[in-house]
Amino acid sequence: MERHIDNLFIDDGGGAGSTGGGSAAAPPIVFLHSAAGNTTHFSAQLAHLRGRRRAIALDFRGHGRSAPPPDGDYSIAGLAADVARVADALELGRFVLAGHSMGGAAAAAYAGAHPERLAGLLLLDPASDGRALPAELRAGIISALRSPAYLKSVEDYWVPLLEPSSPAVRARLAADLRSTRREAVVGTLASLFEFDPVTPLRHYPGPALVLITRFNETPASYQALVPRLPHRRIDGVGHWLHLDAPEVVNREIDEFLTADQPRG
Repeated sequence: MERHIDNLFIDDGGGAGSTGGGSAAAPPIVFLHSAAGNTTHFSAQLAHLRGRRRAIALDFRGHGRSAPPPDGDYSIAGLAADVARVADALELGRFVLAGHSMGGAAAAAYAGAHPERLAGLLLLDPASDGRALPAELRAGIISALRSPAYLKSVEDYWVPLLEPSSPAVRARLAADLRSTRREAVVGTLASLFEFDPVTPLRHYPGPALVLITRFNETPASYQALVPRLPHRRIDGVGHWLHLDAPEVVNREIDEFLTADQPRG
């Protein structure tokens, strides 16, 4: 079922709890996309899971079919607030939260603020700790994003991250970038340079898994900063691993969801 909660677009369906709450045996799962992403990035995961449990994806503020925030707030804290609004409005109870890239940062922020609400935390090649970059480099990137060279700056940054991806995936992501509000992309990326992922991740005690690619093995990666986070690397894919290898990612999700998960 496609609908809006306030100004946020939601793709919600599947499972015994599709009209309110999740089934006791299968907590719902909520997917959070990357910067310049949208709910369709998780189409393969939603279709795969909905025969057995409720699966939900949302468009963050200013992305996809969601309206921009009236106050212009594109902070990671603001994105986490979107998750809280959706979870409360859908009466999810306890649920599994899965986030990719920037959505992984938002998932970490939500997990730290509401650990009691999560039955599991799954991070798909999450954004690294942007605070690790030198201040002058961060300032230069933000300046480029706010300049007339905005689109080229983002595309140039994405080129190596998409090197293993198919032409179809590259074309899809380029189209998504062009169709996403510039202020949403710039605002969320700029917020990543200031966001502290370590504190919330240390505050979350529940089941977790980080699926990484070769692009996410640095000292600023979440699993390096919080060593208790289990992680597995998927090879032969780009940063958008769930688009490059949906079957592989779906198997990893299935394994995580069935591995001694607390019941909802």
